[in-house]
Amino acid sequence: MNLKLVFLLFIISCTCTFAQDGGKFKVVLDAGHGGKDFGALYHGYVEKNITLNVALKVGKLLEQDNAIQVLYTRKTDVFVALSERPDMANRADANLFISIHCNGEPKKAAFGTETFIMGPTKNASNLEVAKKENSVIKLEKDKEKYEGFDPNKPEALLSAVPDATLNNSIDLASKIQDGFTSTLKRKNRGVKYAPFWILNKASMPGVVIELGFVSYEQEGAFLNSEDGQDDMAKAIAKAIQSYKKEYYTGGGTEYKEPAANSGTATVRIVAETKPAEKPETKPEAKPAVAAAKGVTFKVQISASGKSLETVPENFKGLTNISKDASAAVIKYYYGATDSYDEAKQLLVTAKEKGYTSAFVVAFKDGKKITVQEALGKK
Repeated sequence: MNLKLVFLLFIISCTCTFAQDGGKFKVVLDAGHGGKDFGALYHGYVEKNITLNVALKVGKLLEQDNAIQVLYTRKTDVFVALSERPDMANRADANLFISIHCNGEPKKAAFGTETFIMGPTKNASNLEVAKKENSVIKLEKDKEKYEGFDPNKPEALLSAVPDATLNNSIDLASKIQDGFTSTLKRKNRGVKYAPFWILNKASMPGVVIELGFVSYEQEGAFLNSEDGQDDMAKAIAKAIQSYKKEYYTGGGTEYKEPAANSGTATVRIVAETKPAEKPETKPEAKPAVAAAKGVTFKVQISASGKSLETVPENFKGLTNISKDASAAVIKYYYGATDSYDEAKQLLVTAKEKGYTSAFVVAFKDGKKITVQEALGKK
């Protein structure tokens, strides 16, 4: 057979294989601790075992969806360097990085679930959680790769999370907490900022989930049980699937970890700003794209742990600002309209004002839905 023809057939074969693997939504599940790193250990409940069991259960649920590719930082009881965890997600060009942990504290009184996103905090308990999870560095031989980072001083970690990534992380964290608390009735300790090394190094939306306190005997027993792990895994998987439905449009490719491998900007916290001199651009009247009855479109412009008055001088001169303070991280929205076309014009205005990572969101009867759902409901 002609050599050129053979080469052409080979290229076609590779292209077909690549196309078949396309469109994967890649999720990296990071079971905290492992091997010589036991994590929290109270009443005989071992964090590294609980996190691994839950991660494997989440993965099994997600793998039922052929459009999702699940990667694990570990699938057995092995020690994984802290640096390797986000590195794997970055190499895979993953869509989400989910790190699963359990809490523990010496007084054995605290209980409840909390989900962290990357960001600065002055809250002592949040910093303590970050110190605990960053401290695995002390068990590693090669510390040079951490460039002098001291796990006992996480507040010194300068974050590199773009606005869009932060907003997506907040929404994912909120979905996870809602599943834990609304469905499973676990105590809600909220969505919180903390300086985690692994989240700072991950280049995609990511969260650190604290399933609960193994130091609180009743909660530890729940997390150590088969039923408890099943329930928590289902809530996490459901939140990830909801996030995928809302944010993912496809286009990724399947990732295969190389055989040789074992398994800076600053977070923008909304601050007061002077009114912009440029007058607010008014949306032009255009034929409206039909939306469902009761649907409202808004433009999410920022998210912050700080509560601001919704006055123009706090939002670069924009008027008609609203906020959702139902979680620890407050979301700020610009405008409100039942026309998707007008919402897109509002988005243009927001970006002109400097909110470059703003995006359109939709609500039906006060509950957030996807824009696709808003336009598809007749």
